[in-house]
Amino acid sequence: MNKKDLDIIGVQIDFGAARKGVAMGPLAIRYAGLKQDLRALGYNVYDKGDIIPPDDGMSLRHMINFEQVNATNKHLYETVKATLERGHFPIVLGGDHSVAAGSVSAVAKHYENEGEIGIIWIDAHGDWNNEKSTLSGNMHGMPYSAVCGWGPDSMVDFGQTPHFVPTAHCVQVAGHDFDKPEAARMKEAGMNVFSMTDIDRRGMYAVMKEAIEIAGQGTVGIHLSFDVDAITPEYAPGTGTPVPDGITAREAFLAAEMIADSGKLISMDLVEVNPILDERNKTAIMASDLIQLALGKKVY
Repeated sequence: MNKKDLDIIGVQIDFGAARKGVAMGPLAIRYAGLKQDLRALGYNVYDKGDIIPPDDGMSLRHMINFEQVNATNKHLYETVKATLERGHFPIVLGGDHSVAAGSVSAVAKHYENEGEIGIIWIDAHGDWNNEKSTLSGNMHGMPYSAVCGWGPDSMVDFGQTPHFVPTAHCVQVAGHDFDKPEAARMKEAGMNVFSMTDIDRRGMYAVMKEAIEIAGQGTVGIHLSFDVDAITPEYAPGTGTPVPDGITAREAFLAAEMIADSGKLISMDLVEVNPILDERNKTAIMASDLIQLALGKKVY
């Protein structure tokens, strides 16, 4: 990744999640010093402010708050598209993980004439449900499925004719809390999954080396979508859907460092920081560190 112009785009949304609070995530990550630290790394940083969802909207049992989620993602899609057209690198700060439907859609569409993008999705969950498989109706559990063309289509169709990302270039890393119908859909779609079992057996270095090859070879670049709930709650307590026994802070940092070293990173999301549940902004500080490491910060 050699673009020196970075656009920070916040999305104050928690309508895709069951617990409230992640809407304040962008503020907490900025408060951790993200902009200043990125500038210290030599980047030109442009803060585009935050996208604010509509106050009201329709809801369905199997797609809760769908109107607000989709309207927000349409706004995000247009914002990320404008960032890419300027030749800038988009950093999307969530909010809940439903925002990836807008960000990934914009990146895939922008590059469609050059080729396919790859996706590395680091998350305790698969986010591969659709309106039929979901057990909760929460739309932050659907964006990865949506951007790969496995629905819900309404989540990624903003009138642009979506460019779906082939699962051959898509990787899920650190999953250890899959719904059974969701896991079956991922297998049917041919998703590349490196669960916590794979990380335990093989180590994060080997897993990320293969993940980067899958997402990076034969593609124009890699979109990183990082959900802090992949990290075990002892290190990242400030998230709405914590799952015990996730990756350690060092494993998370190694993953970010390896993606930076690949030179393939073209865009990223950092999502699900919930300051209400955090301890002294600990999780937001880690989120800021992960973004910096993915963009080339070195320990030595």
